[in-house]
Amino acid sequence: MSDARFIGSPIYRGSVYGARHPLSIQRVPAVIDLARALDWLPTARYRTSPRAKPAALTRFHSTGYVAALQAAESAQSVSELVRARHGLGTLSNPVFAEMYRRPATAVGGGLLAAELVAEGGVVYNPGGGQHHGLPDRAAGFCYLNEPVLTIERLLQMGLARVAYVDIDAHHCDGVEIAFAGRADVRMVSVHEARRWPFTGALDDTAGGAAFNLPVARGFNDTEFSLVLEEVILPAVADFRPDAIYLQCGADALLEDPLARLSLSNRCHVAAVRALRPLSPRMIVSGGGGYNPWSVARCWTAVWGEIAGYKVPDNLPEQAADVLRGLVWHRKGRPDPALFTTLVDSPRYGAVSADLKADIARLKARLRAII
Repeated sequence: MSDARFIGSPIYRGSVYGARHPLSIQRVPAVIDLARALDWLPTARYRTSPRAKPAALTRFHSTGYVAALQAAESAQSVSELVRARHGLGTLSNPVFAEMYRRPATAVGGGLLAAELVAEGGVVYNPGGGQHHGLPDRAAGFCYLNEPVLTIERLLQMGLARVAYVDIDAHHCDGVEIAFAGRADVRMVSVHEARRWPFTGALDDTAGGAAFNLPVARGFNDTEFSLVLEEVILPAVADFRPDAIYLQCGADALLEDPLARLSLSNRCHVAAVRALRPLSPRMIVSGGGGYNPWSVARCWTAVWGEIAGYKVPDNLPEQAADVLRGLVWHRKGRPDPALFTTLVDSPRYGAVSADLKADIARLKARLRAII
């Protein structure tokens, strides 16, 4: 697609939450390096993300919380009061060198993406997608809520309706809190059942704004295809959105350590391909994903779909070297195919009776709305 743009930043390179934290891995830098090794990231398509200003962040977050986050980065410490009130300095949301600048840059990328799609097109901001951030506290590795702030910017620009689709393994609780009961945002979330943050039940409609589908462990490609065709696409198409925001968390992949779903990265590519025709504007972000090889391959394959590049059967040596050079504090090395290919083999399987029943309930609700 000639209108595709990629947003990145040097701030992600070398930035980690801590040596043993799930986000000790390099994600956005690996995607950039892999895309460049494939000659998929020409200068004309790349944009450097600005850092969002504090005033922009307060469109969702409290002034006191933004100030506390800035102060924590400056001091590299937090008081017990700040930890209790704002969720900073915890095991999940630790103090680290770029704890304000990095998420503020992710938000800046989202705001830039909104500006770039103003007249139409598609923009990829793999550093975004932090969907757990709450108005007054950090949650689930998310210090700020980039999707909320980006969607608010799209609406502020005059768009009437934005569809938010989330295929991360974890429910988008922060986004749902922000837009519950709203008529101008429709949320569709497919996430693992009985997984933190333990929200997003099937009957949770967020005041009519959300379609939530919790899925069982082992959720496979066959089941995802059914959900895409019978839930996600009809819910989005019926809404007739002026823009679509797709949160492409890679933790729903089989190799991820923080979930128990079994998708291949073909599902993420398929979601981009199927949703793109439903709106003149589209923003795609990253999100969860804690295996360095599966994240790099998934998000690069997503960029290839967005930008219209043909995926090679086998990676050229320069691209394979990017994957071989990734490191992880966990023991073991991945299947060799994760070094030499970009797109996974399909992970087909049976469709559970419970999933069929849940899909039927969501389809009935959609028919009632229509």
